[in-house]
Amino acid sequence: MLLQNKQVAIVGGGPGGLTLARLLQIKGVNVKVYERDTDKNARVQGAPLDLHDESGLAAIRKAGLLEEFKANYMAGADRMKILNEQAEVFFSDHNDKAKENFGHEHFRPEIDRGTLRRILLESLLPDTVVWNSHFIAMEKQNDGWLLHFKDETKALADIVIAADGANSKIRPYLTDIKPFYSGIMMLEGNIYQAEKAAPTISALLQGGKIMAFGNKKNVLMGQKANGEIGFYASFKTNENWITEKGLDFFNATEILSWFKNEYAEWSSIWHELFENTNVQFIPRPIYCMPLDQNWETQPNLTMLGDAAHVMPPFAGEGVNMAMLDALELSECLTDGKYSSFRKAISVYETNMRIRASKSARESLENGERMHAEDALYTMLDFFKNVE
Repeated sequence: MLLQNKQVAIVGGGPGGLTLARLLQIKGVNVKVYERDTDKNARVQGAPLDLHDESGLAAIRKAGLLEEFKANYMAGADRMKILNEQAEVFFSDHNDKAKENFGHEHFRPEIDRGTLRRILLESLLPDTVVWNSHFIAMEKQNDGWLLHFKDETKALADIVIAADGANSKIRPYLTDIKPFYSGIMMLEGNIYQAEKAAPTISALLQGGKIMAFGNKKNVLMGQKANGEIGFYASFKTNENWITEKGLDFFNATEILSWFKNEYAEWSSIWHELFENTNVQFIPRPIYCMPLDQNWETQPNLTMLGDAAHVMPPFAGEGVNMAMLDALELSECLTDGKYSSFRKAISVYETNMRIRASKSARESLENGERMHAEDALYTMLDFFKNVE
């Protein structure tokens, strides 16, 4: 096996990085995950993840964690309602969608990000994750790399895998290709104890997901664990919107005023979201890597997930692509088919770029559809055909 007596460094402890660590450890590989979070509880986790049978769930099965996943996923959280801007329901599958249908191509079970992270962390050997490891630079050392971290610690590795997200600090060691702005901005909010804090919205959501369309704008939301609701106001604007608007994202009153102005045609029902948001709102400009990106394969360095192919979230493929990356990369490095790291990584990267480009194109096209004048009826047709 190529990785026998080799040390693998994975930079980034998100779903992709942790999945790869698990898959490599099953094969007896020496692996460390370097994560900038101070500990496993440091980060506020975002919206739940819907895993797809042929990608995210395929990696879970290969990692031997399907039963653990089944015991912890959010049954019913994948149920969908489609509304217009007046909060009128045009589509709902709450009454006829099975809560559990593993193996069906359209079943995409939701799991809380924190829960998935816990499952993956608990599957790893003790001390696999080195917390509080904020990567700042690395340099070639013989046939490997010497990694430098913010706390002045260092680590040697024979092979490095970047799993450090859309703003990857390792990606520039492979390529200078940068993502482009998709034209869409998403403003994220979270509501704790939603049944009490936002009873109207909570009753409308019914523990599932909502997509609301009107006037080329969206409100998207979903049930999170612990009775929370995560939501996004999604709209088209220029890339400099954050600085040009100068909004105080800690000030719910100011953000509500913005929503009333920008979403003026929308029902006041939606105001409940902004009146009860906890902590701060998070603006998220949506980026995508060029669909034709390419780079020269290196023999001891590669990347996965958003570091390799950040894409819009409008096809639900981001985490699924990252976990499939982990699955395919682990197999290329351990299945004995290839005579060198360079060949194994080259095969992985070629296949990864092809399928990621396809998913990114779909995500971009969906983003345009969802922010078009006829978005409501386009999305109704889509979901009715899926059913």
